[in-house]
Amino acid sequence: MILVTRNIGFLAVRLFVRTGVLPWFLIVTMVYFSLATEGFLTGENMFNVARQSVYIVLVSMAHMIVLLTGGLDLSIGVIIAMTSVISSLTMISVWSGTGAGIGAILAGCAAGLGAGTAIGAVNGIGVAVFRVPPFMMTFAISWIAFGIILIITEGLPVYGLPETFSNVLGYGTAGGVPVPAWIAIGLVILIYVFIDRTRMGRYLYAIGGNQRTAEVSGVATRFYLFMAYVMTGALTSLAAIMLTARLGGGEPVAGMHYPFLTLVACLISGVSFFGGVGRVQNVVMGALFIMLVENGLAKLGLTSYIHTIVISALLIFAIIANNYRQKLLLTIRI
Repeated sequence: MILVTRNIGFLAVRLFVRTGVLPWFLIVTMVYFSLATEGFLTGENMFNVARQSVYIVLVSMAHMIVLLTGGLDLSIGVIIAMTSVISSLTMISVWSGTGAGIGAILAGCAAGLGAGTAIGAVNGIGVAVFRVPPFMMTFAISWIAFGIILIITEGLPVYGLPETFSNVLGYGTAGGVPVPAWIAIGLVILIYVFIDRTRMGRYLYAIGGNQRTAEVSGVATRFYLFMAYVMTGALTSLAAIMLTARLGGGEPVAGMHYPFLTLVACLISGVSFFGGVGRVQNVVMGALFIMLVENGLAKLGLTSYIHTIVISALLIFAIIANNYRQKLLLTIRI
């Protein structure tokens, strides 16, 4: 009996070393909330979780891109807010108030995407060209951009968008699947191919692993660092446009929790805070896990303040578990 117990324990440790902490978190979460709440594992609830996860999945992948380089982006929240506000204001200024407003929608999406990408480009210039630490650069830019947003909107939401915008990008379906979900699936595939199958993706891993070695090997590190922040801004803006359609207007405070939530999703899925380590598929699962936890806590009737405490505690526990896993990797042959 003792031998059997030891063998089971050893197999569990090997499985933990091989898979990481995220699968165990998912299992515990599914079991606990299915027992503690009603309707958690129903198809309707899982469908709602998947639909609500679209935005955090996309922004988590965006954050992963800069994390791979050993960077960080604390301006993700204001990129979402700036995209939301600029796209909404542009639509209102272009739309005549009658008809579907397709031209106004396209103009608004283009303006919002340009504004968000521009913030990413400014971050990239600061980090890659002027060597400002990513934390300080993105932290300062987030407050500068937020100040601009407040000046433009006076802190008030922007409403009056064409209904077609929300009907298609916010609540539209195709084949019974929400349109934002189809867009997210396509972008997940594209980012996966980019990270795992392209030269630039390999260079991002190399820069995060050892930037000096990458430079000596002939990698244009400044260019790729710059492009990492530009891509993060662009991908975050795409998510922000769909979120704006879902909300039905431009929100000056939209996305304020996203820097924290996406960082948790990335770190809990095994992305290294120091760069060079991470997988797209794991980040997608990490983002889904965050939404499962939020959904379960909401079904328990707990406030958003409790959500923040629980997710923060999970982050600390995940980091401790991953550190322990790294030690096990040195002693156990998988």
